[in-house]
Amino acid sequence: MSCLNFRNLFSVLVAGVLLASGVHSVSPVAAGTSDAPNNAHPTLRVGMWTLWHDRELTLSPPTLPAFTAWSTCKECAPRRLLQAASVKADGNGLALTSGGRTVHVNEIWLGGTTSLAAHGEVVTLSYPISISARAGKLIIAVTMPVESYVERVIASESGPADSPESLKALAVVVRTFALHEAHGHPDYDVCDSTHCQLLHWGDTGKRRPSAHVATLATSGETLWFHGQRALAYFNKDCGGRTASPAEIWPNVKATPYLPSAPDRFCSAGGSKEWATELTRSEISVALARAGVARSGWQELTVEKRGESGRAVTLRLDASNISAETFVLAVGQALGWNKIPSTWFEVSQQGDRFLFHGRGYGHGVGLCQKGSAAMAAAGRSTEQILAQYFPGAQSADETTGLTWKDFAGEGFTLESLDDADAAYLADLNRARHEASERSGLTESPSITVRTFASTTAFRDATLAPGWVAAFTEGNWIATQPLHTLAARKLLSDTLLHEFLHVLVESEAGPNTPLWLREGLVETWSEPGAKTTTPPTLRIDVLDQALANAKTEAGSEAAHRAAGFYAAQLLKRYGRAQVLAWLHAGLPSGLVAVLGQR
Repeated sequence: MSCLNFRNLFSVLVAGVLLASGVHSVSPVAAGTSDAPNNAHPTLRVGMWTLWHDRELTLSPPTLPAFTAWSTCKECAPRRLLQAASVKADGNGLALTSGGRTVHVNEIWLGGTTSLAAHGEVVTLSYPISISARAGKLIIAVTMPVESYVERVIASESGPADSPESLKALAVVVRTFALHEAHGHPDYDVCDSTHCQLLHWGDTGKRRPSAHVATLATSGETLWFHGQRALAYFNKDCGGRTASPAEIWPNVKATPYLPSAPDRFCSAGGSKEWATELTRSEISVALARAGVARSGWQELTVEKRGESGRAVTLRLDASNISAETFVLAVGQALGWNKIPSTWFEVSQQGDRFLFHGRGYGHGVGLCQKGSAAMAAAGRSTEQILAQYFPGAQSADETTGLTWKDFAGEGFTLESLDDADAAYLADLNRARHEASERSGLTESPSITVRTFASTTAFRDATLAPGWVAAFTEGNWIATQPLHTLAARKLLSDTLLHEFLHVLVESEAGPNTPLWLREGLVETWSEPGAKTTTPPTLRIDVLDQALANAKTEAGSEAAHRAAGFYAAQLLKRYGRAQVLAWLHAGLPSGLVAVLGQR
């Protein structure tokens, strides 16, 4: 089978399962090109529902053909979950009940697709999951690729004021925070609460697609400072001045790239102030529950402030406590909106305490409000990161190298290697040929990011190692260009991917998948697969393309798409087909094609 046949096989098969939003194209390489023997991706174990402290949940198998595999140890042979099962914490173990039978186990390991229900919430996930218990409470850990985690956090933490540049800056910070420090959880790497970074497991609505784009555009990038991996934090609203880490976490040493500094972008629209009144009883319960102080205290004042003006230490009668510890204790007991930052004044009136402050969050690092304002004013991702992490820069997590831009004709090549500029001529030819074959010339600015290794490409896109390139929207990712060139795949691969960008940029919302895929197949290899009428009916072709499970099925679907697209071009001409690509096919035309 030729390389182009491999491309046809996987351009939908893999794309349909890799990422959830948008339209994807992938181009596989010939056998033997991968520099890694397996398809493992760097992962994070994420604590699930960590603030709920659930004692019971229900597991349900998905609808066919998806399935749930489960076992009672990591090395045990998995079994298929055939009906709903109840899982209850039993001390430091689990009681698993299904079909009227209960077994006691230490842990449960889940694979495939699983629906979990607890505290009125139902979530379906297709990641490996482990469930255990401690002191009568369930511990759920979900293992997911780093890039999937980053995307989910951005969708959960971003706001309506964000735009592409601020979202990309947030993606770099989220990835850096997750990878560059320990978070103190014995059962997983990061939790899903604001103690680490907020992650909603359910539907994040309209924010998921933009989060996905930002994650892809910055894939593998983290912050570095003078050749060393940096620490990164973000907050919702710094109140007009960022805080240094020492103001919030006294044991953290000073870092030059995390200063306390004025933020004119955050304060440009005015600093939003807040006020809260709490009773002595409410505060006493919160502090006692957190183990910070016993009841019976009388006075609460600010003892020490930091450079930004935030409270660092509070005096509780004769004792000192950290202001951050106080805020966390109140937040956990009474709600996080009660005292949203340590930048406050406090006054006492009998048993009532009045808090007046500004800002939301700890104030260290990237201010989301200021970042959104910078992006709205035309600032780039790099400028946003420089504002909040002066001296630090975004670089490739694996190598520490910075990405370089090389201007092509209608596209920008991003690479870590200066030598890749030598391939610009090949890419220019592929770009021009894509326009000549398709007749499509107008497109958004295209980005071609070439990765330094197959492993890096795979980790960024979640594509298998045999895939040569991956396209979504106007963003193309490739394996190392020198690898493609050595295999004589460079021109064909980039032609195919440029065609996908051009076709998708013109496709209307009602354009069927078979027409988009078929035009790319036809123009990639004119006449190669369009002469023999397919056995696959046109009315089931979209489903066959999107849900192909075997090599033969995918190959047949792409051959059929190419045939039907070629028939359209032959009967009606390119200009008319391009008009239909944009506006949608007229009713009745599909039936005519189906009659052949």
